[in-house]
Amino acid sequence: MRMRAKSAIVLACGLAMLTGVHGQVQQPPPRGGRGGAPIPFDNFTGFEKIFDGATLTNWDGDPGFWRVEGGAIVGETTADKPLSENTFLIYRGSEPDNFELKLEFRMNATNSGVQYRSRQLTGAVGKWVLCGYQADIDFANAYTGMLYEERGRPGFLAPRGTVQYAGPNDVKQGQCSSGQPVAPRGQGAGRAAGDAAPTPPPPAPLRGQIGQVEDGEALKAIIKVNDWNQFQVIARGNTLIHLLNGHVTAVFVDDDQANRSMKGLIGVQLHVGAPMKVEFRNIYLKNLR
Repeated sequence: MRMRAKSAIVLACGLAMLTGVHGQVQQPPPRGGRGGAPIPFDNFTGFEKIFDGATLTNWDGDPGFWRVEGGAIVGETTADKPLSENTFLIYRGSEPDNFELKLEFRMNATNSGVQYRSRQLTGAVGKWVLCGYQADIDFANAYTGMLYEERGRPGFLAPRGTVQYAGPNDVKQGQCSSGQPVAPRGQGAGRAAGDAAPTPPPPAPLRGQIGQVEDGEALKAIIKVNDWNQFQVIARGNTLIHLLNGHVTAVFVDDDQANRSMKGLIGVQLHVGAPMKVEFRNIYLKNLR
């Protein structure tokens, strides 16, 4: 009997702690605990809307492939109007360095991406060609969420679910950091008879995975097919972060001073290949200081 009485007292004390003065059970603190509650994607405090939802003001691209429809930027190719190379719609309002970018995307085929800290190529390429960091998007969702470098360093800078690092380096890699016009596809510079053999390439700079945020396949499951997805990029100094539908999908720390970019253009991509349609809406930019 004494043990039962003691248990009853403990239970009563526990209920009293959970109950307010009006007899209602108190609610637990909001999710996020001591770190604070989650900040909703649609909290645009400090952001500037850089697409007005009706026109392509401050955006520059091939009018044969880009238009505004239903409050979204639409890029579309067809069997009768294919692309010969990737083309981009370029934001001309600024070339931010440290920033946060939010947008929503939807696509029905092939591949696309969001360029940032990028530069426009000239020479033997189309008029609207960007190179540089790309928040990758593809319909099969093999790459969506990862960090790629368009016409830049080989491989993927940060595959989905990983934290990657590029170490100090003074060797330029890829077309983007060379500063040279890009030769037409299939037309290399060649080597004349009697010329010395090319110098062997230097050792590859340090680059690789240093951690993981979530399993890549688990992250694939959060991507909505044929529906709107929320994409967010944070670039501050040499650290780049991608978030997709509220999950961190890639982190890259770039100490490669020969190839990294610390500021540049923002753009969205329309990819060569099968006919496709990609849409972007609710595009917001916040400069970070």
